[in-house]
Amino acid sequence: MDPNNTSYAVKLYVYDISKGMARQLSPLMLGKQLDGIWHTAIVVHGEEFFYGGDGITNCPPGGTSLGQPNSIIDLGTTEVTEEIFMEYLSSLGESTYRGNQYHLFEWNCNTFSNEVAQFLTGSKIPGHITDLPAEVLSTPFGQALRPLLDSINIAPQGGNTFNGHYGQR
Repeated sequence: MDPNNTSYAVKLYVYDISKGMARQLSPLMLGKQLDGIWHTAIVVHGEEFFYGGDGITNCPPGGTSLGQPNSIIDLGTTEVTEEIFMEYLSSLGESTYRGNQYHLFEWNCNTFSNEVAQFLTGSKIPGHITDLPAEVLSTPFGQALRPLLDSINIAPQGGNTFNGHYGQR
């Protein structure tokens, strides 16, 4: 491979945090079929990066308590080096993706994955993932559950919190 033309694979790891329950119960509870409640992460440079209530976190691919992903989507390649990417994540971790800013419906792992995917590849993650909160909240049951769901803070275990300082993952 030409060292002047290096590209790196970018993957989206997709996990159903309901472990299949959304598919079974959503028609009864929401009046519409949901295939899952999606948690996503970006895999690049040999690590999995995601956002949750602890902030930006990284681990070996598939290394969280969620186990192996339900699906892996190839997002393409990037020419962004690991050093530049880590500086970018450090900046995000200090500003827009601190743990205390996490919100299940409005500022979550999928928001993070979408932004990072666009930075790395110029492409967004699939709409059925990013549109899920609005789809749930568009139902009467979703609106009734919103106060409870707003208090939920998702932070899969098994990763290292990226504390916003380059080189200190």
